[in-house]
Amino acid sequence: MGLTKQYLAYKPVSSFNIIASGRANISFVTINHVVGRYVVVAAAEKVLVWDMRIGEKVVEFVRDKQEVTFLRTSPDQKLLAVGYSDGLVELFSFDSKQSVCSFASHRSAVSALNFDLLGLKLVSGGLDNDLVVSDVVAQTGKCRLTGHTAPITQACFMQRFHDVVVSSSKDTQIKFWNTETQCCFKTIVDHRTEVWGIVLMRNDDFLVCATADTQLSVYKISETTETTPPTSTAEGQLPEEESTVSPFRCTAAGSIQRAGHGRTINLVSDANGQVFGCHGTDRKIELFYFCSQEESVKKLTKRLKKLNTNKSNTEQDAKESANARQLALTDEIKRLSTISTPEKVKSFDLLLGSRNELRICCTFLKNFVQLFSLDMEAKNAEPDTLYALQKQGHPSEARTVSFSSDNLAIASGSAESLKLWSRASQGVLRTVDTDGYVVSTCFVPGDRHVLVGLKSGQLLVVDVVPGEVIERIDAHEKELWSIILTPDKHGCVSGGGDTTVKFWSFELIDRSDGTEGKVLSLLHKNTLKLEETVLNVRISQNGKYIAVALLDTTVKIFFMDSLKFYLSLYGHKLPVVAMDISYDSTLIITGSADRTIKIWGMDFGDCHRSLLAHDNTVTAIQFIPNTHMFFSCAKDGKLKQWDADSFQKIVTLPGHLGEAHALAISPNGKYVVSCGSDRTLRLFRRTEEPLVLQDVQEEEREELENATLATGEESTVPGLPGLRLPSKKTIGSEKGAENILECLEVSKQYEEEGSKGPLPPLMYAYSATNTDEFLLTVLSRIRASDLEESLLLLPFSAVCELLERVPKLTIARKDHTELICKVVLFLFRVHQKPIVSNQVLLPVIQKIVPTLQAAVGELRDMVGTNLHGAQMLQRELEENDGCVLFRDATKQRIQRDRRRKRREASKRKLLQIIK
Repeated sequence: MGLTKQYLAYKPVSSFNIIASGRANISFVTINHVVGRYVVVAAAEKVLVWDMRIGEKVVEFVRDKQEVTFLRTSPDQKLLAVGYSDGLVELFSFDSKQSVCSFASHRSAVSALNFDLLGLKLVSGGLDNDLVVSDVVAQTGKCRLTGHTAPITQACFMQRFHDVVVSSSKDTQIKFWNTETQCCFKTIVDHRTEVWGIVLMRNDDFLVCATADTQLSVYKISETTETTPPTSTAEGQLPEEESTVSPFRCTAAGSIQRAGHGRTINLVSDANGQVFGCHGTDRKIELFYFCSQEESVKKLTKRLKKLNTNKSNTEQDAKESANARQLALTDEIKRLSTISTPEKVKSFDLLLGSRNELRICCTFLKNFVQLFSLDMEAKNAEPDTLYALQKQGHPSEARTVSFSSDNLAIASGSAESLKLWSRASQGVLRTVDTDGYVVSTCFVPGDRHVLVGLKSGQLLVVDVVPGEVIERIDAHEKELWSIILTPDKHGCVSGGGDTTVKFWSFELIDRSDGTEGKVLSLLHKNTLKLEETVLNVRISQNGKYIAVALLDTTVKIFFMDSLKFYLSLYGHKLPVVAMDISYDSTLIITGSADRTIKIWGMDFGDCHRSLLAHDNTVTAIQFIPNTHMFFSCAKDGKLKQWDADSFQKIVTLPGHLGEAHALAISPNGKYVVSCGSDRTLRLFRRTEEPLVLQDVQEEEREELENATLATGEESTVPGLPGLRLPSKKTIGSEKGAENILECLEVSKQYEEEGSKGPLPPLMYAYSATNTDEFLLTVLSRIRASDLEESLLLLPFSAVCELLERVPKLTIARKDHTELICKVVLFLFRVHQKPIVSNQVLLPVIQKIVPTLQAAVGELRDMVGTNLHGAQMLQRELEENDGCVLFRDATKQRIQRDRRRKRREASKRKLLQIIK
């Protein structure tokens, strides 16, 4: 075997430029007991927590390459539930900044998440039309609720009625579910269009629904009692049936007419259900306040006083008549000031403070976040803008990137501006408004200036230090697609959509304002006229040739000095979008919209190799300096490294979630930066880790194999065709089943040998001394959310072996009683029919039942003894010390600190006066 060529691996450093994704929602979060200052947003595959006051990123949560689709914080503000586009829900802890657990709940993107009142249960809705209720404490799914025929738009728990979930869907229905019986007991079918959102207001007294029209439907929820007269329900259900099934009545109370246009996109309420807001397709956020019962009666009393023509009625009579009559919707709901936003809102969240200050945080389509404040006590109060995060990223997608010659700065251009970034910190150094769509950029030697090509054909000279445009040159009549420096660094060449290539030289001219000093300018020297639109221009390093990519799918090469025709490279089926010439001027690579990359020789123009490189249009391609290796990116979002000598792909880097628009390699070859339609700039760094092609190819094959489930997508059990588990089959569950089968096989073989001799290597690896401990270790290492799916994959023979080991295992390890109970109950429930029909397991079951009952009884007694013992100790301590144990002393400490600071401040003032 010959020597294999080794390469150095490129690893991702960071992704930046994105402030908030438009697909996911925004939410307030409490950090260090500070409320209303921090917001959590999605940024492509990341989750970011921003400090709105100082405009900095505080916390960052990262998972695999999957886009975040929904966010929700727990009521105690300790956990963050994140839904992803692959249907997985991940729970992160704000304290440890790590993932706590994950639920493989849905088969497509998560579209709704909500915790219950105590934060112990989590309901998630997905685009697969299902609802999944998960237990946060046990870290497992509880039930899967199926019944909707379209994607779920919102789901939430009711507070007054336990174990009740309300869900809305695009199938125009609102359903009420009982999570204990796992059935839908009430359906509202009043709407004719999709229901885009629901909120429960004022402790579940009202249900507000948003549909595709400009009205919000309001339903009144009241408890069902024997004295309440039967009324027809909103969904046309008979009162006799409803009274036996549903614990409440849901009757239509009226509708609210929105001031905005188009369908309602978001419907959000605060945590206490007092204020809710909505927005449509326009630039308005409408806010509504649900009055308390006393406030509603007062409003009704005032309204009746105005309507009452009989002046003799006293205030008491008015109150009595107000209580006697039913409250109208106008008495219950008060419209607050409308917030006019600068752009179209993508999502928002509400937070009602203790001093009746309402805070509203919004994300916008143009990649920025704003925080508004509204005083609810003041009449006709106007909302104030407190903070805004806007300068940390481009408002639109970045279309071009380039590196400075010292490898320290990155320039990126978008539809409105040019931004300069620090490569080390990934922070914004300068923002320059270009008043035009940037399609190409290039640093001038010395890195003091940047040349910017616009879609209008203008060529801008930007001074980096003040961050301003010092000159605008009408270089081309159409798009300026490409700018490249000449090899001698004395000028540049530009190619545009007006079928011309223009040559420029750098000149220093006097300032136009008459001040001392000179500024950089460009002097037009020559023009090369062609027949087709110029898409790209490149110059060989030896300065002999200039290559021009044309719209007619060819690349024409001219002599640099005389501009005479030299070669024509033809072979692509679609236009060449990107190309580059190697450092030794021997190779030219071209990337086309036909998804191929061709490697040509510069001496004869022969095609060395044609590579089917990507699944979509190749958008950028560039050689690594002083090598024959190059990077390419395409509209399939992938970033790939190639070797032009061996014509092999080296590695595929984790690319963009959408299209990749451009890439740039630093002059020292250590860094690669790319931009894409997911609005991120992704930076990669070359490491000292060697990379062997055969190993990389093997790893990619293994990843592809691991991504496809060996046992199929569906969870099927003989005799149970309609099994609906609150989880889906994952790679982890398959590996868990394999580990259990392997453990049973090794244990059986070891016991047949008399349990003597050296331990099997696998048992030794798990640090187990006997077979029972070995089995328990294997079961406990399976993730809680994957345990049921793993047990489901076991054949019935393995289930019998597992159950036979349970009695001995229960007696030996009573500290794992909960896990053993969970495994046994699930296996009994799933394999009930074969277990009942198989008399062989009867003696095993007769042993399992009393053994487990005794273990559970001991565990319950121990917990009860500890609980009451702790309560007794607490009472004794309180009696002896005369104080309440575990009292929150933070308020007193804060007050003491304030008094101490005031005393110190007064002393300092006194000293200053004496001086």
